[in-house]
Amino acid sequence: MDTATAAVAAKKEAASPRSAKVWTGIVSGAVAVLLLAYAGGPGYYVDELYFRVAGEHLAWGYADQPLLVPLLSWAQIALFGDSLTAIRVVPAVLGGVAVFVAGLTARELGAGRRGQVLAACAAAASLATLAAGHVLHPTAVDHLVWVTACWLVIRIIRTGDQRLWLAAGAVAGVGLLAKYLVVLLAVGLAAGLLIAGPRRILLSRWAAGGAALALLIGAPGLVWQAVNGWPQLTMAGVLTSGDSGVVDFLVGQVLMIGPFLAPVWVAGLVALLRRAEWRSYRLVAVAYLVMVPVLMLLGAEPRYTEGLLSVLLTAGCVRAATPARRLWLGVAAVVNGVLAALMVLPVLPVSTYAANPVLAALGEEQFGQTGWPSLAAQVAAVHRALPESERRRAVVYAQNYGEAGALDRYGPAYGLPPVYSGHNSYAGFGRPADAKDVVIAVGVDRAAFSALFERCEVRGRLTFDVPHFEEGKELLVCVGPRRPWSSMWDGLRWTGTF
Repeated sequence: MDTATAAVAAKKEAASPRSAKVWTGIVSGAVAVLLLAYAGGPGYYVDELYFRVAGEHLAWGYADQPLLVPLLSWAQIALFGDSLTAIRVVPAVLGGVAVFVAGLTARELGAGRRGQVLAACAAAASLATLAAGHVLHPTAVDHLVWVTACWLVIRIIRTGDQRLWLAAGAVAGVGLLAKYLVVLLAVGLAAGLLIAGPRRILLSRWAAGGAALALLIGAPGLVWQAVNGWPQLTMAGVLTSGDSGVVDFLVGQVLMIGPFLAPVWVAGLVALLRRAEWRSYRLVAVAYLVMVPVLMLLGAEPRYTEGLLSVLLTAGCVRAATPARRLWLGVAAVVNGVLAALMVLPVLPVSTYAANPVLAALGEEQFGQTGWPSLAAQVAAVHRALPESERRRAVVYAQNYGEAGALDRYGPAYGLPPVYSGHNSYAGFGRPADAKDVVIAVGVDRAAFSALFERCEVRGRLTFDVPHFEEGKELLVCVGPRRPWSSMWDGLRWTGTF
């Protein structure tokens, strides 16, 4: 093909946005269908058990999160039923939409039809996309918020349409209702604009209007936090406790998208910094470079950058979408997608993961999504062994919200009494009545909990067929609280992760 013919072909491809959107839509739809197909197994992710109960106690805010995800849990269960697949419908759809936005972002960066579809395929093969779309979690919303906000900012710069700041503000406001991490993105992009430009767009009244709209949409959670003493700041301190080292953080940057696509997002980072035609979009690369050292100093989780990494991946796809490189990029996306699916989706039985050391390392997330019915059955066995007089006066106390959520979901089928926990917002969902003087305690510190009762005995330890982080935790039966539950409940409250 001569130069003139190639130029005509490129112009024709670039002039077919409708075709590009159709193909990108097909890719994004396929991702949503894939996520829904694997939504039903092997079991609830630990946080989903918590959000399910939080949805039964709707509030304007919670100690460890805004209001949107519990609201989504409640809405999906009301619409589709109380099942695992039901509460994963929205995450699957949002995952598909994020793939479509990758194609739109590629178009803003100058990609033709093939480049846009290739960017969508790479996003579909990303570990970050599949992880965000597989379970009901704040990241399901947060991931889409980050990539959409970046797309809108890039579009504002390219088109000069300042009115799009209102759309960006609305997106950020929804992000505030799901996860306060969107503030980090706003600060990062603002820093990128101040350092790399174009600074003038920050002076637009539309930018101020977008910021005001974001605060207005996010106001319910922000007001709740202010009224309740900003408990989210305590939670943020726990999440940035310094446990993540520099090496772990940098390795996480490679794994967050996937090792086979990591060179692509690195190429996108470099291209945004060096390509003259992308000079106006350098703010995205600068935002990432500003964000990384700050997060490392705070000891934060590597996954906090996954939204920006996804945008850099799109830029890398546009940079690499030449005829000579498309094949290799396609192969990398396929291999990366297979690896990501093995790590995130239950493509194999959990027993298969457990039987193979390599698969066990890849599918570690699967082990936290199984065993919850077994936990309820083991607690129920302890409950059945109690004398009838004690069963009538018994409640269940769980040390963390995962245990409590599992017992809330599966316990009624075994005839278990109500379950309570002092962990995070679960402590506000209710406490035992003072008349309940027998408690089955799950996973507590025996010495500390026993001091609150006249008598405590170990009645068993949790065991599971596959590796599980609850393995070996004690089941206690305690009788005769030394103080009324109403008096000692505040002392049982605790904030943190597990």
